[in-house]
Amino acid sequence: MIENLLTEDQKKLRDEVRTFVRDDVPRQLILDMDADKVRYPREFVEAVAKRGLMGLRFAEEYGGRGLGFRDEIVAVAEVGVLGGLACLYSLPIIVGEALNVFGTPAQKERWLRPTLEGKLMVAVALTEPRGGSDVFGATTTAIRDGDSYVLNGEKRFIVGAEGADYFLVYARSDPDAPSHEGLTAFVVERCPEVEVQHVYGLMGARGGGTGRVYFRDVRVPAENVIGREKGGAMVFYQSMVPERMTSAAGSVGGARAALEIAARYSDRRRAFGKKIRAFQAVSFMVADSITMLDAAQALVYTAAHSVDSGDEPNRARRLVSEAKKFATEAAWEVINKAMQIMGGIGYTNVYPIERLLRDGRLALIWTGTSEVMSLIIQHEYYRELGMDGRMRDVEADAPDADLTDEKVYG
Repeated sequence: MIENLLTEDQKKLRDEVRTFVRDDVPRQLILDMDADKVRYPREFVEAVAKRGLMGLRFAEEYGGRGLGFRDEIVAVAEVGVLGGLACLYSLPIIVGEALNVFGTPAQKERWLRPTLEGKLMVAVALTEPRGGSDVFGATTTAIRDGDSYVLNGEKRFIVGAEGADYFLVYARSDPDAPSHEGLTAFVVERCPEVEVQHVYGLMGARGGGTGRVYFRDVRVPAENVIGREKGGAMVFYQSMVPERMTSAAGSVGGARAALEIAARYSDRRRAFGKKIRAFQAVSFMVADSITMLDAAQALVYTAAHSVDSGDEPNRARRLVSEAKKFATEAAWEVINKAMQIMGGIGYTNVYPIERLLRDGRLALIWTGTSEVMSLIIQHEYYRELGMDGRMRDVEADAPDADLTDEKVYG
């Protein structure tokens, strides 16, 4: 994170998280997760919670620290060097957002507090086999039956499914309503009618218990509805803010680690009688990478500030989407440049660049693909276009601007 953007308290938080990441996360755990020897590292989540680093934005009465997004992204960026573990660190932030904003005091006490204490593990059951980006096309159903709902359907690519004690599930409770008005968000606790299959051989971000989840006549009490019935869209949009902000910040952290490894290597490796950092081809890749990471960090921080300050919702939504798109794409490019700087040795498991590359690729897809982010960005920009009357009308600053007959639009 760019130093001059941070307050003294944020620097202390960064150092606290950095110390935990450096000293308290076993190297063997990371190796075992990447080798698919670990299904779900519950001990990591418990260790984070024990140190009071889980869900930093939430109220102290529920186990958080009452901080803001600008603080939380500082922490997420540090955890980002841990690959798949960063995904698990983010899940309580995402599910916690739904509970914090839409949950009743009883729901917060029942699920948010034990989640932040590391006693309950969580997962978001959103993506379905028929599609990921088409959230409102979900086919999982929730049929009201007295004082409960009966859920049927399946979700896939669910990070943390293997270890989850409960799921935040989006299901269609009104099949006749327009797609974005028929979803309801539920907390579904693990039970015999919830089946988790560990079926994926992932390219990266392994060991986080990603699986397919089946709901077969699962009876869910009405009191488990988050928000209101058919209000799932509001819960989804709210939860996308931390989903995308954590993806952006975590990606920057992972890319920063890759660049540092490659830069140190370039200052040691010699070829043609000199350190390879002396060659412009190498030094310019480092320069480009630093620039992209600084720009990404600044944009992520700006988006976090927009959310924290209560900015106009559509503008905040655009900035969050920009941050997610730019940061994840910049991180991907930086990690690729790191591998290029290191050459063949970077393509081996002697260095972790190849793992960081595999882990980093997921960020361009999950929590909203780059293409979906582009759709949101342009949509919100067109919405804002011309709304700010304080700018100079530069269109009039042309010699023949008054020839309106020449301005044909149809």
